[in-house]
Amino acid sequence: MEHHAINDEALDTIFRNARTQNKWFDKPVSPAMLMAIYELMRIGPTSANCSPARFVFAVSKAAKERLSAHCSPGNAPKVLAAPATVIIGYDLDFAQQLPKLFPHNQDAKNWFKDPALEQSTAFRNGTLQGAYFIIAARALGLDCGPMSGFDNAGVDDEFFAGSQVKPNFLCNLGYGDHSKIFARLPRFDFASVCTLL
Repeated sequence: MEHHAINDEALDTIFRNARTQNKWFDKPVSPAMLMAIYELMRIGPTSANCSPARFVFAVSKAAKERLSAHCSPGNAPKVLAAPATVIIGYDLDFAQQLPKLFPHNQDAKNWFKDPALEQSTAFRNGTLQGAYFIIAARALGLDCGPMSGFDNAGVDDEFFAGSQVKPNFLCNLGYGDHSKIFARLPRFDFASVCTLL
């Protein structure tokens, strides 16, 4: 299959004009939209197709109140104001799903017996999937407000008790009011952080 570069309008939507958003229009994010984001992002590559990311969507007022109680003072109001917030976690038991996800090598589930390798693989690939999630959400017309600034242990107890899923980061979702955000912060240029060998 031949690949073609996406056009400038798409690049503007996903990267150039996209901003970390904290101010939202009063417009809900539908379950169908959340499903559409997931359907896109799940295609992104992970090590041995391990797909360790897990997603909890706080959409109801009650769920957002539960989540905001574990956020920093600066982030709690952002969760309450956003139409939806996703908790992006990673499953330390991901290897148990490899016979399904990596069926051509049934021994793959034994590659991650070492707890340190299991944790680093789950965290790295779950974070990667979180980035795919942001790109997919932007591509479908949503704004995103990814953030740390929460009590990991508290969110873990509140939303993932009894599982091997651990919270990684949060991402507010909705339709942002771009008139209420400040100018884009500086970024490094290529020569500052890249090396060609």
